[in-house]
Amino acid sequence: MRSAREQQYGKEDAGEGSGREAVVTAEGLPEWLAPVARVAATIEPPQLSRFLPPEDGGRQSAVLILFGHGPRGPELLLMERAGTLRSHAGQPSFPGGALDPEDGDPEGFGPVQAALREAEEETGLDPSGVQVFAVLPRLYIPVSGFVVTPVLGWWRRPSPVGAVDQAETARVFTVPVADLTNPAHRVTTRHPSGHIGPAFLVENALVWGFTAGVIDRILHYAGWEIPWDRDKAVPLDWRS
Repeated sequence: MRSAREQQYGKEDAGEGSGREAVVTAEGLPEWLAPVARVAATIEPPQLSRFLPPEDGGRQSAVLILFGHGPRGPELLLMERAGTLRSHAGQPSFPGGALDPEDGDPEGFGPVQAALREAEEETGLDPSGVQVFAVLPRLYIPVSGFVVTPVLGWWRRPSPVGAVDQAETARVFTVPVADLTNPAHRVTTRHPSGHIGPAFLVENALVWGFTAGVIDRILHYAGWEIPWDRDKAVPLDWRS
């Protein structure tokens, strides 16, 4: 993917019929987001995950990692998948999903367009209030075969959000960054498959897997991480 650290994309890049002209820029961000923007400009894929995309194959997708400012300071937007879904039921995640043809080129603006479109469809947020300021390297989710592009956004003009389709989304919520960095809320998950990874106990939810791994790396490289007890483990079952 071509660098999207600070690029402008015309409508021809945004996918036919999208009608949206986009700008990816870090200009005008609040000062507290500066460490994240600096990380996004230099971070390499192995620093984010040990699961990297194969040379060929995988389903192209994108997620929106949306930072806002709430009553308790900086926060992240998350959603919880419906408990009736066949895969990842009840699991918190970033808004996002697979690229559609109308999103445009997967090597260009397509992932940004997909992240904004999916976030709007899932949470009802108004994409016009989101400033996309960076795109992280592609990562891989082996269990689903998704090649995921994390898109970083600043919620410059917040809009009402909620579960648009209860059959797919149980709830939409924000998590203060202060809670994510609080050592009391940090644990390690151990899956019966043998996978071990970071997790967060926040907002009556266990955030784990891909979502927790990306959050963990952002906190670490942005210099926000506070030492925590990595021996404090939470088991997962085979349905997870």
